Amino acid sequence: MREIYKDEFATYNPITNIIYFLGAIILGMFFIHPVFVGVSIIIGLIYLFILKKKRALRELLFMLLMFVVISVINPVFNLLGATVLFRLFNRPYTLESLIYGMTLGGMAVAILCWFACYNCIMTSDKFIYIFGKIIPSVSLILSMILRLIPNLTKKTKQIASARSCIGMAGDSSSSRMEKVRNGTLVLSTLTSWSLEGGIIMADSMRSRGYGSGKRTTFAKYRFDARNLVLILVMAFLLTVIIFCAAKGATQAEYIPYLMMSWFGDIYMSLGVLAYAVFLLIPVFLDIKEMIKWRILRSKI
Repeated sequence: MREIYKDEFATYNPITNIIYFLGAIILGMFFIHPVFVGVSIIIGLIYLFILKKKRALRELLFMLLMFVVISVINPVFNLLGATVLFRLFNRPYTLESLIYGMTLGGMAVAILCWFACYNCIMTSDKFIYIFGKIIPSVSLILSMILRLIPNLTKKTKQIASARSCIGMAGDSSSSRMEKVRNGTLVLSTLTSWSLEGGIIMADSMRSRGYGSGKRTTFAKYRFDARNLVLILVMAFLLTVIIFCAAKGATQAEYIPYLMMSWFGDIYMSLGVLAYAVFLLIPVFLDIKEMIKWRILRSKI
């Protein structure tokens, strides 16, 4: 069963949620300015820790490792740049390539952060609510696939645990052939279970009349005034960000010299401010709800 995260932004309409995450992810993929990348990383990590608390540390360690690897390896292959720090295997290791690698690594970390936050907020029922009427068959298949992956992981652990209880698990003391045989049997059992589950689900859907008439949908989500206000705020902020980006606020050149706009540029300052406010929307909502809760408790 998927864990439900306590977050004020998660209570908003899925359309509001998807607009926010599309903005955060798409903008994070195209902005190569180090300041914008840094803002995206910091706020993404803050929101991830709000959602997952201490469990986000494991993901943070993986992201940090990936950032270091990308940053260090990029100058090895990208030999361009005017400032040579040292020579590695008789190849120049330049400052510009290192900073560019750090920016690429930061972009990757930021995107992973926002996808992790997306996975916490956007459940399968929200996905079906958004796309169920537009592409009902595709949305159903995708929701089933997204549900199948954690189920397969859970079932694999159950099968391995059951075999371990009867002494048939391929543990560290077993030979390589026994480990291969155990893995093959686990895979075979998992495949049989998946096929059987698919047949049962198909029979259940057929017995309930799926596909026999016009499809109706049920949704517990409502699009109220607060969703409209938040979407208008996000639309305004996105307009400001895109306008500033069109004026060159997010442009940056790393090779052969570092050339980019800084806070002395009005468009760059305005763009960073609008970008930070846009990404901080869920954090602001959580802070507002926390203050409201404390005020209500103080009146008791």
